[in-house]
Amino acid sequence: MTSIIIIIGGGIGGLTTAIRLAAAGQKVIIYEQNATLGGKMGLVQQDGFRWDSGPSVITMRPVFEELFASVGRRLEDYLTLQPVEPSTRYFYPDGTVFNVSRDLAAMAQQIASLDRRDVEGYLAFLAYAARLYRLTSPAFIYNEPPSWRTLAQVSPLDVRYIDPFRTMQQAIDSFVHSPHLRQLLGRFATYVGASPYQAPATLNVIAHVELTEGVWYPQGGIYAIAEALTRLAHELGVEIHLNHAVQKIVTSPDHQVKGVVLADGRVIYSHIVIANVDVATVYQKLLLPQVISPRHIARLTELEPSCSGFVLLLGIAKSHPQLAHHNIFFSGDYRREFSDIFEHGRPPDEPTIYVAITAKSDPDHAPPGHENWFILVNAPAINNTYDWTTQAPAYRERILDRLATFGLEIRPHIQTEQHLTPLDLARLTGAHRGALYGLSANSRWTAFRRPHNRDPRVRGLYFVGGTTHPGGGVPMVMLSGKLVARLVLAA
Repeated sequence: MTSIIIIIGGGIGGLTTAIRLAAAGQKVIIYEQNATLGGKMGLVQQDGFRWDSGPSVITMRPVFEELFASVGRRLEDYLTLQPVEPSTRYFYPDGTVFNVSRDLAAMAQQIASLDRRDVEGYLAFLAYAARLYRLTSPAFIYNEPPSWRTLAQVSPLDVRYIDPFRTMQQAIDSFVHSPHLRQLLGRFATYVGASPYQAPATLNVIAHVELTEGVWYPQGGIYAIAEALTRLAHELGVEIHLNHAVQKIVTSPDHQVKGVVLADGRVIYSHIVIANVDVATVYQKLLLPQVISPRHIARLTELEPSCSGFVLLLGIAKSHPQLAHHNIFFSGDYRREFSDIFEHGRPPDEPTIYVAITAKSDPDHAPPGHENWFILVNAPAINNTYDWTTQAPAYRERILDRLATFGLEIRPHIQTEQHLTPLDLARLTGAHRGALYGLSANSRWTAFRRPHNRDPRVRGLYFVGGTTHPGGGVPMVMLSGKLVARLVLAA
């Protein structure tokens, strides 16, 4: 075992891995290029407003509890996770408003108002999603990356229930009739940056995690997670260097990791390097061509990426009691929206708009009588079709126009603002083409194509984060850290 383990990037994956390795007695050093930790989990403060600029929906509470318990700590001593109710408030163009709740009776009453047949259909869908979770989570979430041998371990009687040959939307439509409910359930594809009209039905497992187990909010804001993990890492002796970019990963002629070269030219030696950076970015920028061939890089980078996002951070000098903590304003043509993103490579003409207002749960995130709006719309990964450097202001206006059609004319009340384009996401986080979740999940083979946590070509190089197994989202990235720590300690 090496005397030092280097982690490139202090995102949630890097912090989680460092915590587990340090608790096992390893000397761990994190080099982070930015002035703060957290990766895509960012924090912006301006003019008395506070915004979480990255992840905003937290599920799978047991993953958080297990991490802290694994190192002899209690989650409650570091982080207060409180349930969000309603989980999300949905607004439709026809004026329908629907509150998703963990209260099954409340859900049934609302569903019956849409289509009485769908009460039974929704319950059947929940059972279907729960079975998907039971069958797939051991192989596709909690253990090493799946292979064809993994599928062979699934009982032949259960294989058909994994549902890989239908799309998510085809499966959803087989359970419920209401177009409103169909659109709502299809939205869970966006949690992995995919389209419900292309992603395999297996991914309906995502709905189980939120609809059955609920949504959680860390008191103080989502960034409180990064702060809690940073505190724990420091307590366990993890050495953290901010504003320290890694320029290269050093390898021997026989492709064994030897260490890293920092931007200031210093060489830090280690036989184990863990990259909490997009795998494609590592291959393109941190390894020499003789280590990873251009052909292999091309093969990875030519695969379809997940969607990116366009973010507006608005300080609003007005309160909106009709809005909840999490809000979705649906487009009128959902299929066209995803076609715009994945087939035409352009931001949707009529986007679905997500608005999170953490001031609903933490009033001090905005001045009294004000609200902090985090607005996210799905956008294509960076391509030559759309130029964000010149077209971002016009797209901002399109979003505000769409909100106005829902009775939310907020322009006169915008007191302060910032925006983040896919170009900013790529620059700040190293995400290849600004993709939020690495490879697209629009193929039934994505789970098998996602890069392994242990690089097969470079000994001592590991990957953690949303672009490797088991995928994107805060809990999944934390599970990625658990797996990488286990692989390193077993080496």
